[in-house]
Amino acid sequence: MNKIILVTLLLTLFGCSSEQIKSADTTDTSPTESSAVRQHATLNVNIQDEKTSEDNLLPRISRYLKQGIASWYGPGFHGKKTATGEIFDMYAMTAAHKTLPIPSYAQITNLVNNRSIVVRINDRGPFIGNKEVDLSYGAAKHLDLGAGNSSTIEIKAISPKQALPKIQQFAATQAKHVFLQVGSFGTEKKAIELKNKIAASHLPSADIRSSTYKKATLYKVQIGPINSTVNANKLNQQLAEIGIIDTQFVTESNLSQNTRVIM
Repeated sequence: MNKIILVTLLLTLFGCSSEQIKSADTTDTSPTESSAVRQHATLNVNIQDEKTSEDNLLPRISRYLKQGIASWYGPGFHGKKTATGEIFDMYAMTAAHKTLPIPSYAQITNLVNNRSIVVRINDRGPFIGNKEVDLSYGAAKHLDLGAGNSSTIEIKAISPKQALPKIQQFAATQAKHVFLQVGSFGTEKKAIELKNKIAASHLPSADIRSSTYKKATLYKVQIGPINSTVNANKLNQQLAEIGIIDTQFVTESNLSQNTRVIM
């Protein structure tokens, strides 16, 4: 009888011990699971914070308005790559800026003569002196920077939607048209390849326009004329579907007098 009681007590103690071990194992794994949950929650917060920052980026840019000194650059850089990777065209309405996003658009006003143009920010600079913006030769010429090729200007960041009507208005004063430029290359072969890619997707036909300065020739693939913001948005969306996203609005006056159209 005593042996039976002893065996029963031992079995009971063993059972309690097993339950304690299982409880301990469960407790040990809980912190790991909690950490994973916390890490996931933190990741979600970080993603949300990043998204919020992106959402707030455009409004901050749209409020950018600053006055300063403008200079220009041209012949020494014509045909070379800009910070965006595209080829610099000294005749195009472009500019270099230290902090504005690339690519983006900005309205530049010469405060001396009140002339105003829209440029595409596609490069970084200027890095010499206290200059606010470095304009292409073509942009500086239209603003008439004056003696010393520099002047006091106002630079205002604008969206592509705001840029198109202003560019169209500028083109109209010169009886010119606005085109959507989808690529710019240093070789004709690459321009033709892009033109054929657009044609194969049954999009509006593109033309290749070449401009030459000294020994540097640029081949620009353009679609147009562009007559409305709605048409431009639709075309950009169609181009994005085939991987063409870095487009820009240009006018015929962006091309040098040596321009020829390659059919």
